Amino acid sequence: MRGRGQGEAANAQTLDTLQRTQIEMTGRLSQLAEASNVAQAELGRSVNSRLDELSKRMTESQNNVQLEFAKAMNDRLDALGKRVSDNLTLSAEKTSQTITGLEKRLAVIDEAQKHIANLSGQVVSLQDILANKQARGAFGEIQLNDIVRNALPPSAYAFQVTLGNGKRADCLITLPNPPGAIAIDSKFPLESYRALHDAKEEPARIAAGRAFAAAIQKHVRDIAERYIVPGETAESAIMFLPSEAVYAELHANFAQVVAASHQAHVWIVSPTTLMATLNTVRAILKDAQMREQAGVIQKEVQTLLQDVVRLEKRTENLRRHFGNMEKDVREIETSTGKIIRRAERIEEIQVEEADSLNNPAIASDTATPSETAQPAQGSRTAPLLTGEGPLQ
Repeated sequence: MRGRGQGEAANAQTLDTLQRTQIEMTGRLSQLAEASNVAQAELGRSVNSRLDELSKRMTESQNNVQLEFAKAMNDRLDALGKRVSDNLTLSAEKTSQTITGLEKRLAVIDEAQKHIANLSGQVVSLQDILANKQARGAFGEIQLNDIVRNALPPSAYAFQVTLGNGKRADCLITLPNPPGAIAIDSKFPLESYRALHDAKEEPARIAAGRAFAAAIQKHVRDIAERYIVPGETAESAIMFLPSEAVYAELHANFAQVVAASHQAHVWIVSPTTLMATLNTVRAILKDAQMREQAGVIQKEVQTLLQDVVRLEKRTENLRRHFGNMEKDVREIETSTGKIIRRAERIEEIQVEEADSLNNPAIASDTATPSETAQPAQGSRTAPLLTGEGPLQ
């Protein structure tokens, strides 16, 4: 009943609070409605005032625009006349500059003709170089050296290397086994290619084609015999043609020669395909380095794992020592508590004995014969006599 009365009182209080809140909200809504009506009236007056002002400004602006338009038209007509005059002057200046530029360009053309003449002389000189087999070989070797240097790190190649059979390769690419070192030799069958290119009639083209194929096959055999050394080099070698035109002719019309070179494990490349091949070689070298580094990392990880196992054992030993130390500390605390309690009992006994000595009459009056004969059970001396056992 008491709880029900308290609940009804709380409900009545809540209802009263809600009624007061409702009255306050009704008052606030009335205030908001009045404020809204006032604001709407003010807004209407403001809008009407601004519309009147805007109409006045538009009338004034229209008049100003008409005046400015007339002034602008006059200014533009004056500017147009000035521009026409300036354009005529500028056209005359540009015409003069154009004539001057033409004269300079004619001078440049004369200079270019001189350069063309010099270039023609250089082309003739290059033709003379290519006509000489020894000079042509040096040209191919230089081109080979430039491509290799641009594609590989210095530790990955060597030039003019003498093999175990006494033959000297133009370039030796050092790769890990397998596949091993790969020899590259530069060959430039220019005479047979020129004969094939210059042949106009079909019989002459057939004969020149046979000569061209025979020259390529001879170079392939020479490279296979000289630069594939079992146990020293890879099982294949590379033949470098320093001319894209010769390489294109070979692969376009002499597929049987290319197939024969594959059977001999000699791969024919041009400057472009050699660059692609060397990029593959560089990837192989990088992969070999990564495998080597992976071995080192794996060894270090194994050593680290051993250190972790050793650390785990030492941590377990330290945890065991800490457990023993904690047990010893608990035993010491137990012994200390017993000592303190015994000392307190001894102190209490000493105080009672001192009181009995100071008041012997009281002690004799209160003591009974049985109590004087032996200590009573539950007396102050009992804890001292019985104790709590030996310290541990």
